Amino acid sequence: MKVFNTLSGKKEEFKPQGDTVTMYVCGVTPYDDAHLGHAMSYIIFDVIRRYLKYRKYNVRYVQNVTDIDDKIIDRANQRGVSTRELAEKFTASYVEDMKSLNIEPPDENPYATDVIPDMIEVIQGLVDKGYAYPAGGSVYFRVRNVPDYGKLSHRSLDSMRSGTTCEIGGEKEDHMDFVLWKAAKPGEPSWDSPWGKGRPGWHIECSTMSLKYLGQTIDIHGGGQDLVFPHHENEIAQSESFTGKKPFARYWLHNGLVQLGSEKMSKSLGNLITIKEALERYSADALRIFVLGSYYRSPLTYTEEALEAAERGAERLRHVMSANDTGKASGEALNAEPYRTRFVEAMDDDFNTAQAIAALFDLAREINRADEAGHNAQKARETLKELGGLLGLTFESPEEAPLEAALQEQINKLIGERTAARREKNWQLADEIRNKLDKLGIALEDKQEGTVWKRKR
Repeated sequence: MKVFNTLSGKKEEFKPQGDTVTMYVCGVTPYDDAHLGHAMSYIIFDVIRRYLKYRKYNVRYVQNVTDIDDKIIDRANQRGVSTRELAEKFTASYVEDMKSLNIEPPDENPYATDVIPDMIEVIQGLVDKGYAYPAGGSVYFRVRNVPDYGKLSHRSLDSMRSGTTCEIGGEKEDHMDFVLWKAAKPGEPSWDSPWGKGRPGWHIECSTMSLKYLGQTIDIHGGGQDLVFPHHENEIAQSESFTGKKPFARYWLHNGLVQLGSEKMSKSLGNLITIKEALERYSADALRIFVLGSYYRSPLTYTEEALEAAERGAERLRHVMSANDTGKASGEALNAEPYRTRFVEAMDDDFNTAQAIAALFDLAREINRADEAGHNAQKARETLKELGGLLGLTFESPEEAPLEAALQEQINKLIGERTAARREKNWQLADEIRNKLDKLGIALEDKQEGTVWKRKR
């Protein structure tokens, strides 16, 4: 297996520390519903985890919840609720979204606020070692004490200093220093510490939770490319300074970002499509095929056409899996192993899910041909289900909410009118009625025994 390591900037052979792969992926900041950008990241790391298990590794997977943050405080104040209440509401919403997308839950899913005593211990250790300093009730990390700072983002400290637009606070020794502990502001949640009341900075939260649940050196640290700097860069600096051990993480994996037009999808830009909105229109399998149909490190552009194509692909796979195997005992059995080989070779090459999915669709096509020829495709179907499962595909039709009685009646009435129009050869009226039904999300199919309809996704 080879993986692209952001730290080295190249593909490397994957050699974990032992039989258990330790894996930390940055989690959500729960102040609103999760969107397709979140779906992309967590689908990708879910598939990486599933595939590592297939390759006979044990995997210990930790994903945090950043439940204290400026955005959470602002949103809680707007709504007149506590930060805890807001965070718990949107964390529950996020967990529901992950379940709907068939994403396996992490082994540990700690809230940052439950680990604050551990964070204080790490911050105190950094102060004691000279890597951090208290100032005005806050504590800052001394970036200049880390000679290799910038190694993840491949930038030098001097170039970062000259290009930074960071605010220069009077308390900081250097404007590149970052906060580990923020002094309390009036009306904000705060905790007691040796430096007075306050709350942790964002970067120290992930370092502490990774150290607490996975140890001083982990195998894989993952997240979106927007986290490389400053978040992951700062995690490396503070973690390695605290433990004295390098590397903090052996392999850094970063997924590309979902774009709507030319900009990344994000809550702050307000140009997002939530997971719940997407699942109202498309199946979970379609969303997975949309995400996994491209290289995970590349940006992914959201379009209705791309999602509709992914849904058609999901439907093709569902159709193959639901068809009865008509093969006879004496019929030639379809050999699916060449497709398994293609799938594994693709996934071993930095989790090339696009090629892995192509192998699945080719196998599905061969199963169809085998069915038509009366050959036995049962084992091939089992292989398709197994390999699809590694990509988190369920091959199940999404459950649909029952139609309201009034809408059901309207559909039946329109179909009756269209049938009468067709009988009278009034094709223009029949087409107009079909278009009306199409706008209601209803697709028609004219069969010998009459017209049948189904809901479009």
